[in-house]
Amino acid sequence: MSRDIEQRTDPERATVLRSDQDYASISRAISDSVLRPTSRGWWLGFCLSGLGVLIFIAAAGYLFYAGVGIWGVNTTVVWGFAIINYVWWIGIGNAGTLISAMLYLARQPWRTSINRFAEAMTIFAASIAGLFPILHLGRPYLFYWLAPYPSTMGVWPQFRSPLVWDMFAIATYIIVSVLFWYTGLIPDLATLRDRARSRAAQLVYGAFALGWRGSAAHWRHYERAYLILAALAVPLVVSVHSVVGYDFATALMPGWRSTLFAPYFVVGAMFSGFAMVIVITIALRAAFRLHAFVTPRHLDAMAKILLAASLIMGYAYGMEAFMAWYGTDADEWRQTVTTATGPYGPAYWGMLFCNVAVPQLCWSARIRRSIPALLVVAILVNIGMWLERYVIVVNILSQGFMPSQFRLYFPTVWDWATMLGSFALFLWFFFLFVRFVPMVPMHEFRKLAHDLGERS
Repeated sequence: MSRDIEQRTDPERATVLRSDQDYASISRAISDSVLRPTSRGWWLGFCLSGLGVLIFIAAAGYLFYAGVGIWGVNTTVVWGFAIINYVWWIGIGNAGTLISAMLYLARQPWRTSINRFAEAMTIFAASIAGLFPILHLGRPYLFYWLAPYPSTMGVWPQFRSPLVWDMFAIATYIIVSVLFWYTGLIPDLATLRDRARSRAAQLVYGAFALGWRGSAAHWRHYERAYLILAALAVPLVVSVHSVVGYDFATALMPGWRSTLFAPYFVVGAMFSGFAMVIVITIALRAAFRLHAFVTPRHLDAMAKILLAASLIMGYAYGMEAFMAWYGTDADEWRQTVTTATGPYGPAYWGMLFCNVAVPQLCWSARIRRSIPALLVVAILVNIGMWLERYVIVVNILSQGFMPSQFRLYFPTVWDWATMLGSFALFLWFFFLFVRFVPMVPMHEFRKLAHDLGERS
Protein backbone atom coordinates (compact mmCIF):
# COMPACT_ATOMS: atom_id res chain seq x y z
CA MET A 1 0.00 0.00 0.00
CA SER A 2 2.77 2.46 0.94
CA ARG A 3 4.56 1.68 -2.34
CA ASP A 4 1.44 2.71 -4.28
CA ILE A 5 1.21 5.93 -2.30
CA GLU A 6 4.84 6.78 -3.05
CA GLN A 7 4.30 6.34 -6.76
CA ARG A 8 1.35 8.76 -6.76
CA THR A 9 3.25 11.53 -4.96
CA ASP A 10 6.30 13.62 -5.63
CA PRO A 11 9.28 11.32 -6.44
CA GLU A 12 11.67 13.48 -4.37
CA ARG A 13 9.45 13.11 -1.31
CA ALA A 14 9.40 9.36 -1.68
CA THR A 15 13.20 9.26 -1.71
CA VAL A 16 13.88 11.36 1.41
CA LEU A 17 10.72 10.80 3.48
CA ARG A 18 8.11 8.07 3.22
CA SER A 19 4.92 9.60 1.88
CA ASP A 20 2.58 8.36 4.62
CA GLN A 21 4.28 10.59 7.21
CA ASP A 22 2.62 13.78 8.47
CA TYR A 23 3.24 16.12 11.41
CA ALA A 24 1.54 13.88 13.98
CA SER A 25 3.09 10.61 12.81
CA ILE A 26 6.58 12.16 12.69
CA SER A 27 6.33 13.50 16.24
CA ARG A 28 4.84 10.27 17.53
CA ALA A 29 7.34 7.93 15.87
CA ILE A 30 10.43 9.87 16.96
CA SER A 31 9.38 10.96 20.45
CA ASP A 32 7.99 7.56 21.43
CA SER A 33 11.44 6.01 20.99
CA VAL A 34 12.59 8.26 23.84
CA LEU A 35 9.51 8.43 26.07
CA ARG A 36 8.45 4.78 26.04
CA PRO A 37 9.79 2.34 28.71
CA THR A 38 13.34 1.10 28.29
CA SER A 39 13.61 -2.13 26.30
CA ARG A 40 15.60 -5.21 27.32
CA GLY A 41 17.78 -4.88 24.24
CA TRP A 42 18.85 -1.41 25.33
CA TRP A 43 19.69 -2.63 28.83
CA LEU A 44 21.70 -5.55 27.42
CA GLY A 45 23.73 -3.31 25.11
CA PHE A 46 24.21 -0.68 27.79
CA CYS A 47 25.49 -3.21 30.33
CA LEU A 48 27.83 -4.94 27.87
CA SER A 49 29.32 -1.63 26.75
CA GLY A 50 29.56 -0.65 30.42
CA LEU A 51 31.78 -3.69 31.04
CA GLY A 52 34.05 -2.44 28.26
CA VAL A 53 34.14 0.99 29.91
CA LEU A 54 35.29 -0.67 33.13
CA ILE A 55 38.13 -2.30 31.18
CA PHE A 56 39.11 1.10 29.83
CA ILE A 57 39.08 2.61 33.34
CA ALA A 58 41.14 -0.29 34.69
CA ALA A 59 43.71 0.07 31.88
CA ALA A 60 43.95 3.83 32.44
CA GLY A 61 44.22 3.37 36.20
CA TYR A 62 47.06 0.87 35.87
CA LEU A 63 48.76 3.20 33.39
CA PHE A 64 48.67 6.02 35.95
CA TYR A 65 50.15 3.66 38.53
CA ALA A 66 52.87 1.94 36.47
CA GLY A 67 53.59 4.42 33.67
CA VAL A 68 53.72 4.15 29.88
CA GLY A 69 56.17 1.24 30.13
CA ILE A 70 53.16 -1.10 30.27
CA TRP A 71 52.60 -0.27 26.60
CA GLY A 72 54.69 -1.58 23.71
CA VAL A 73 56.46 1.75 23.08
CA ASN A 74 60.25 1.82 23.15
CA THR A 75 63.08 4.30 22.70
CA THR A 76 62.53 4.38 18.93
CA VAL A 77 58.77 3.92 18.51
CA VAL A 78 57.81 6.46 21.14
CA TRP A 79 54.28 6.72 19.77
CA GLY A 80 52.09 3.64 19.72
CA PHE A 81 48.41 2.78 19.96
CA ALA A 82 47.67 5.89 22.01
CA ILE A 83 48.57 8.30 19.20
CA ILE A 84 47.16 5.98 16.52
CA ASN A 85 43.83 5.91 18.34
CA TYR A 86 43.98 9.65 18.95
CA VAL A 87 44.33 10.43 15.24
CA TRP A 88 41.69 7.83 14.31
CA TRP A 89 39.14 9.08 16.84
CA ILE A 90 39.71 12.76 16.05
CA GLY A 91 39.16 11.89 12.38
CA ILE A 92 35.85 10.20 13.23
CA GLY A 93 34.92 13.18 15.39
CA ASN A 94 35.82 15.83 12.84
CA ALA A 95 33.64 14.28 10.16
CA GLY A 96 30.32 14.38 12.04
CA THR A 97 30.03 18.14 12.36
CA LEU A 98 31.63 18.66 8.95
CA ILE A 99 29.01 16.40 7.33
CA SER A 100 26.12 18.08 9.10
CA ALA A 101 27.33 21.67 8.61
CA MET A 102 28.32 21.28 4.95
CA LEU A 103 25.08 19.56 4.00
CA TYR A 104 23.10 22.20 5.90
CA LEU A 105 24.86 25.04 4.08
CA ALA A 106 24.29 23.19 0.80
CA ARG A 107 20.58 22.80 1.67
CA GLN A 108 20.55 19.06 1.06
CA PRO A 109 17.20 17.61 2.22
CA TRP A 110 18.58 14.10 2.85
CA ARG A 111 20.84 15.55 5.56
CA THR A 112 17.89 15.56 7.95
CA SER A 113 18.06 11.81 8.56
CA ILE A 114 21.71 11.66 9.62
CA ASN A 115 22.69 15.03 11.08
CA ARG A 116 21.60 14.42 14.70
CA PHE A 117 23.58 11.25 15.35
CA ALA A 118 26.45 12.46 13.13
CA GLU A 119 26.81 15.48 15.43
CA ALA A 120 26.52 13.24 18.51
CA MET A 121 29.22 11.01 17.03
CA THR A 122 31.44 14.08 16.78
CA ILE A 123 31.10 14.96 20.46
CA PHE A 124 31.68 11.41 21.69
CA ALA A 125 34.60 10.67 19.36
CA ALA A 126 36.34 14.02 19.96
CA SER A 127 35.98 13.56 23.74
CA ILE A 128 37.55 10.11 23.55
CA ALA A 129 40.29 11.41 21.25
CA GLY A 130 41.15 14.10 23.78
CA LEU A 131 41.87 11.43 26.40
CA PHE A 132 44.67 9.72 24.49
CA PRO A 133 47.22 12.59 24.43
CA ILE A 134 46.63 12.97 28.17
CA LEU A 135 47.19 9.24 28.72
CA HIS A 136 50.35 9.44 26.62
CA LEU A 137 51.91 12.34 28.51
CA GLY A 138 53.63 10.11 31.05
CA ARG A 139 52.54 12.47 33.82
CA PRO A 140 48.85 12.89 32.89
CA TYR A 141 48.07 14.72 36.12
CA LEU A 142 50.08 17.64 34.74
CA PHE A 143 48.06 17.95 31.53
CA TYR A 144 47.03 21.49 32.51
CA TRP A 145 50.60 22.60 31.73
CA LEU A 146 49.49 22.68 28.08
CA ALA A 147 47.09 25.54 28.81
CA PRO A 148 48.30 29.16 29.07
CA TYR A 149 47.71 29.95 32.71
CA PRO A 150 49.41 32.58 34.95
CA SER A 151 51.79 30.34 36.88
CA THR A 152 53.81 31.78 39.76
CA MET A 153 57.06 31.20 37.85
CA GLY A 154 55.78 32.97 34.73
CA VAL A 155 56.34 29.84 32.63
CA TRP A 156 54.19 29.68 29.51
CA PRO A 157 53.66 26.68 27.23
CA GLN A 158 55.83 26.20 24.17
CA PHE A 159 53.49 27.55 21.51
CA ARG A 160 55.56 25.92 18.78
CA SER A 161 54.71 22.49 20.17
CA PRO A 162 52.03 20.48 18.32
CA LEU A 163 50.76 19.29 21.71
CA VAL A 164 49.67 22.85 22.49
CA TRP A 165 48.09 23.16 19.05
CA ASP A 166 46.14 19.96 19.70
CA MET A 167 44.91 21.25 23.04
CA PHE A 168 43.55 24.46 21.53
CA ALA A 169 42.16 22.69 18.46
CA ILE A 170 40.32 19.94 20.36
CA ALA A 171 38.96 22.28 23.04
CA THR A 172 37.64 24.78 20.50
CA TYR A 173 36.20 22.06 18.31
CA ILE A 174 34.36 20.34 21.16
CA ILE A 175 32.87 23.66 22.34
CA VAL A 176 31.57 24.60 18.87
CA SER A 177 30.34 21.06 18.20
CA VAL A 178 28.42 20.93 21.47
CA LEU A 179 26.83 24.32 20.76
CA PHE A 180 25.92 23.27 17.22
CA TRP A 181 24.40 19.98 18.43
CA TYR A 182 22.56 21.47 21.38
CA THR A 183 21.13 24.37 19.37
CA GLY A 184 19.60 21.89 16.93
CA LEU A 185 18.11 19.95 19.85
CA ILE A 186 16.16 22.78 21.48
CA PRO A 187 12.90 22.55 19.44
CA ASP A 188 12.83 18.76 19.87
CA LEU A 189 13.43 19.03 23.62
CA ALA A 190 10.40 21.31 23.79
CA THR A 191 8.35 18.67 21.94
CA LEU A 192 9.47 16.01 24.43
CA ARG A 193 8.54 18.38 27.26
CA ASP A 194 5.03 18.74 25.88
CA ARG A 195 4.55 15.02 25.16
CA ALA A 196 6.13 13.61 28.33
CA ARG A 197 3.71 12.10 30.85
CA SER A 198 5.86 12.03 33.98
CA ARG A 199 6.42 15.24 35.88
CA ALA A 200 10.18 14.55 36.19
CA ALA A 201 10.58 14.21 32.42
CA GLN A 202 8.59 17.40 31.85
CA LEU A 203 10.83 19.32 34.24
CA VAL A 204 14.10 17.94 32.84
CA TYR A 205 13.23 18.40 29.18
CA GLY A 206 11.63 21.75 29.96
CA ALA A 207 14.81 22.99 31.63
CA PHE A 208 16.96 22.01 28.65
CA ALA A 209 14.41 23.45 26.18
CA LEU A 210 15.21 26.91 27.61
CA GLY A 211 11.60 28.08 27.52
CA TRP A 212 11.08 27.32 23.83
CA ARG A 213 7.52 28.16 22.73
CA GLY A 214 7.90 27.95 18.95
CA SER A 215 7.07 31.59 18.33
CA ALA A 216 8.14 33.39 15.16
CA ALA A 217 10.82 35.26 17.12
CA HIS A 218 12.18 32.00 18.54
CA TRP A 219 12.41 30.42 15.09
CA ARG A 220 14.06 33.51 13.63
CA HIS A 221 16.76 33.58 16.30
CA TYR A 222 17.17 29.81 16.12
CA GLU A 223 17.74 29.72 12.36
CA ARG A 224 20.18 32.63 12.53
CA ALA A 225 22.21 31.04 15.34
CA TYR A 226 22.21 27.63 13.66
CA LEU A 227 23.41 29.13 10.37
CA ILE A 228 26.23 31.02 12.10
CA LEU A 229 27.39 27.91 13.96
CA ALA A 230 27.29 25.85 10.75
CA ALA A 231 29.37 28.49 8.96
CA LEU A 232 31.88 28.47 11.84
CA ALA A 233 32.05 24.69 12.03
CA VAL A 234 33.26 24.03 8.47
CA PRO A 235 36.53 26.03 8.58
CA LEU A 236 37.07 24.92 12.17
CA VAL A 237 36.90 21.27 11.17
CA VAL A 238 39.39 21.86 8.37
CA SER A 239 41.76 23.69 10.72
CA VAL A 240 41.52 21.07 13.49
CA HIS A 241 42.51 18.10 11.36
CA SER A 242 45.09 20.18 9.52
CA VAL A 243 46.70 20.73 12.93
CA VAL A 244 46.72 16.95 13.46
CA GLY A 245 48.47 16.60 10.10
CA TYR A 246 51.01 19.24 11.10
CA ASP A 247 51.83 17.17 14.20
CA PHE A 248 53.59 14.87 11.75
CA ALA A 249 54.56 17.23 8.93
CA THR A 250 56.57 19.54 11.21
CA ALA A 251 58.77 16.62 12.32
CA LEU A 252 62.00 15.61 10.60
CA MET A 253 61.26 11.92 10.09
CA PRO A 254 61.35 10.63 6.49
CA GLY A 255 57.82 9.92 5.37
CA TRP A 256 56.30 12.76 7.38
CA ARG A 257 57.91 15.77 5.69
CA SER A 258 55.08 16.45 3.29
CA THR A 259 52.95 19.48 2.49
CA LEU A 260 50.22 17.02 1.50
CA PHE A 261 49.49 16.03 5.10
CA ALA A 262 47.00 18.79 5.94
CA PRO A 263 44.49 18.18 3.08
CA TYR A 264 45.30 14.46 3.22
CA PHE A 265 44.24 14.28 6.87
CA VAL A 266 41.12 16.39 6.30
CA VAL A 267 39.88 14.15 3.49
CA GLY A 268 40.84 11.09 5.52
CA ALA A 269 38.76 12.37 8.41
CA MET A 270 35.75 12.87 6.16
CA PHE A 271 36.33 9.43 4.63
CA SER A 272 36.44 7.54 7.93
CA GLY A 273 33.70 9.69 9.43
CA PHE A 274 31.27 9.01 6.60
CA ALA A 275 32.04 5.31 6.89
CA MET A 276 31.23 5.44 10.61
CA VAL A 277 28.03 7.40 9.92
CA ILE A 278 26.97 4.68 7.48
CA VAL A 279 27.57 2.00 10.12
CA ILE A 280 25.62 3.95 12.75
CA THR A 281 22.81 4.77 10.31
CA ILE A 282 22.31 1.15 9.32
CA ALA A 283 22.43 -0.02 12.95
CA LEU A 284 19.93 2.57 14.23
CA ARG A 285 17.67 2.10 11.20
CA ALA A 286 17.38 -1.62 11.97
CA ALA A 287 17.22 -1.34 15.76
CA PHE A 288 14.61 1.45 15.94
CA ARG A 289 12.75 0.81 12.66
CA LEU A 290 13.58 4.18 11.15
CA HIS A 291 12.76 3.02 7.62
CA ALA A 292 10.35 5.92 7.15
CA PHE A 293 13.11 8.45 7.86
CA VAL A 294 16.22 6.71 6.52
CA THR A 295 15.41 5.65 2.97
CA PRO A 296 17.59 3.95 0.33
CA ARG A 297 18.34 7.38 -1.12
CA HIS A 298 20.21 8.39 2.05
CA LEU A 299 22.40 5.29 1.89
CA ASP A 300 22.96 5.83 -1.83
CA ALA A 301 24.06 9.43 -1.31
CA MET A 302 26.45 8.52 1.51
CA ALA A 303 27.93 5.69 -0.56
CA LYS A 304 28.63 8.13 -3.42
CA ILE A 305 30.46 10.50 -1.07
CA LEU A 306 32.40 7.54 0.33
CA LEU A 307 33.43 6.60 -3.21
CA ALA A 308 34.52 10.16 -4.02
CA ALA A 309 36.61 10.35 -0.83
CA SER A 310 38.17 6.98 -1.66
CA LEU A 311 39.32 8.28 -5.05
CA ILE A 312 40.94 11.30 -3.37
CA MET A 313 42.65 9.06 -0.82
CA GLY A 314 43.95 6.83 -3.62
CA TYR A 315 45.33 9.90 -5.35
CA ALA A 316 47.05 10.98 -2.11
CA TYR A 317 48.63 7.54 -1.64
CA GLY A 318 49.87 7.60 -5.23
CA MET A 319 51.31 11.11 -4.91
CA GLU A 320 53.13 10.12 -1.72
CA ALA A 321 54.90 7.29 -3.51
CA PHE A 322 55.52 9.32 -6.67
CA MET A 323 57.07 12.30 -4.87
CA ALA A 324 59.32 10.00 -2.84
CA TRP A 325 60.51 8.36 -6.09
CA TYR A 326 60.76 11.62 -8.06
CA GLY A 327 62.58 13.53 -5.30
CA THR A 328 66.24 13.38 -4.42
CA ASP A 329 65.90 12.34 -0.76
CA ALA A 330 67.30 8.82 -0.42
CA ASP A 331 65.83 8.38 3.07
CA GLU A 332 62.36 9.27 1.80
CA TRP A 333 62.50 6.67 -0.96
CA ARG A 334 63.98 4.04 1.36
CA GLN A 335 61.12 4.65 3.77
CA THR A 336 58.55 4.27 0.98
CA VAL A 337 60.04 0.97 -0.18
CA THR A 338 60.25 -0.30 3.39
CA THR A 339 56.62 0.63 3.99
CA ALA A 340 55.50 -1.61 1.13
CA THR A 341 57.98 -4.48 1.59
CA GLY A 342 59.13 -4.33 5.21
CA PRO A 343 57.74 -5.84 8.41
CA TYR A 344 54.68 -3.54 8.27
CA GLY A 345 54.00 -4.26 4.60
CA PRO A 346 50.84 -6.31 5.32
CA ALA A 347 49.32 -3.32 7.15
CA TYR A 348 50.16 -1.08 4.18
CA TRP A 349 48.60 -3.37 1.60
CA GLY A 350 45.62 -3.95 3.87
CA MET A 351 45.19 -0.17 4.04
CA LEU A 352 45.19 0.11 0.25
CA PHE A 353 42.76 -2.77 -0.10
CA CYS A 354 40.27 -1.37 2.43
CA ASN A 355 40.56 2.32 1.50
CA VAL A 356 41.01 2.19 -2.27
CA ALA A 357 39.94 -1.17 -3.69
CA VAL A 358 36.87 -2.03 -1.62
CA PRO A 359 35.04 1.33 -2.02
CA GLN A 360 35.17 0.93 -5.79
CA LEU A 361 32.27 -1.49 -5.36
CA CYS A 362 30.14 1.60 -4.79
CA TRP A 363 30.22 2.32 -8.52
CA SER A 364 27.44 -0.26 -8.64
CA ALA A 365 23.97 1.04 -7.75
CA ARG A 366 23.09 -2.43 -6.49
CA ILE A 367 25.92 -2.29 -3.93
CA ARG A 368 24.95 1.25 -2.89
CA ARG A 369 21.37 0.17 -2.24
CA SER A 370 22.29 -3.14 -0.59
CA ILE A 371 22.41 -2.63 3.17
CA PRO A 372 24.57 -5.70 4.03
CA ALA A 373 27.08 -4.91 1.25
CA LEU A 374 27.31 -1.23 2.17
CA LEU A 375 27.75 -2.13 5.85
CA VAL A 376 30.69 -4.41 4.99
CA VAL A 377 32.28 -1.68 2.84
CA ALA A 378 31.91 0.92 5.61
CA ILE A 379 33.39 -1.37 8.27
CA LEU A 380 36.36 -2.22 6.04
CA VAL A 381 36.95 1.47 5.38
CA ASN A 382 37.13 2.15 9.13
CA ILE A 383 39.56 -0.74 9.53
CA GLY A 384 41.60 0.59 6.62
CA MET A 385 41.76 4.10 8.08
CA TRP A 386 42.98 2.68 11.39
CA LEU A 387 45.66 0.73 9.48
CA GLU A 388 46.64 3.95 7.72
CA ARG A 389 47.31 5.61 11.08
CA TYR A 390 49.20 2.52 12.18
CA VAL A 391 51.43 2.71 9.09
CA ILE A 392 51.99 6.45 9.48
CA VAL A 393 52.93 6.26 13.16
CA VAL A 394 54.59 2.92 13.81
CA ASN A 395 56.19 2.20 10.43
CA ILE A 396 57.80 5.64 10.15
CA LEU A 397 59.10 5.71 13.71
CA SER A 398 60.47 2.18 13.61
CA GLN A 399 62.97 3.05 10.86
CA GLY A 400 64.33 6.57 10.92
CA PHE A 401 67.82 7.72 9.95
CA MET A 402 70.07 5.51 12.10
CA PRO A 403 70.02 1.75 11.32
CA SER A 404 71.32 1.06 14.82
CA GLN A 405 68.08 2.46 16.20
CA PHE A 406 65.70 0.46 14.00
CA ARG A 407 63.23 -1.28 16.31
CA LEU A 408 59.87 -2.95 15.84
CA TYR A 409 56.77 -2.20 17.84
CA PHE A 410 54.81 -4.94 19.59
CA PRO A 411 51.58 -3.84 21.30
CA THR A 412 50.89 -5.32 24.71
CA VAL A 413 47.63 -6.47 26.26
CA TRP A 414 47.31 -3.00 27.81
CA ASP A 415 47.48 -1.37 24.39
CA TRP A 416 44.64 -3.58 23.19
CA ALA A 417 42.65 -3.08 26.38
CA THR A 418 42.86 0.70 26.07
CA MET A 419 41.84 0.63 22.42
CA LEU A 420 38.94 -1.80 22.82
CA GLY A 421 37.85 0.05 25.96
CA SER A 422 37.63 3.28 23.96
CA PHE A 423 35.31 1.54 21.47
CA ALA A 424 33.14 0.42 24.38
CA LEU A 425 33.09 3.95 25.79
CA PHE A 426 31.88 5.25 22.41
CA LEU A 427 29.08 2.67 22.36
CA TRP A 428 28.17 3.48 25.96
CA PHE A 429 27.80 7.15 25.09
CA PHE A 430 25.64 6.23 22.12
CA PHE A 431 23.34 4.03 24.20
CA LEU A 432 22.74 6.98 26.52
CA PHE A 433 22.17 9.24 23.53
CA VAL A 434 19.50 7.08 21.86
CA ARG A 435 17.72 6.57 25.18
CA PHE A 436 17.28 10.21 26.19
CA VAL A 437 17.57 12.27 22.99
CA PRO A 438 15.65 12.02 19.67
CA MET A 439 17.93 10.28 17.16
CA VAL A 440 16.60 12.31 14.23
CA PRO A 441 15.30 15.90 14.37
CA MET A 442 11.52 16.07 14.57
CA HIS A 443 11.26 19.74 13.68
CA GLU A 444 13.38 19.35 10.56
CA PHE A 445 11.34 16.37 9.38
CA ARG A 446 8.11 18.29 9.93
CA LYS A 447 9.51 21.16 7.88
CA LEU A 448 10.66 18.71 5.21
CA ALA A 449 7.21 17.10 5.06
CA HIS A 450 5.66 20.58 4.68
CA ASP A 451 8.09 21.70 1.95
CA LEU A 452 7.79 18.49 -0.06
CA GLY A 453 4.02 18.38 0.42
CA GLU A 454 3.66 21.78 -1.20
CA ARG A 455 5.41 20.49 -4.33
CA SER A 456 3.35 17.30 -4.66
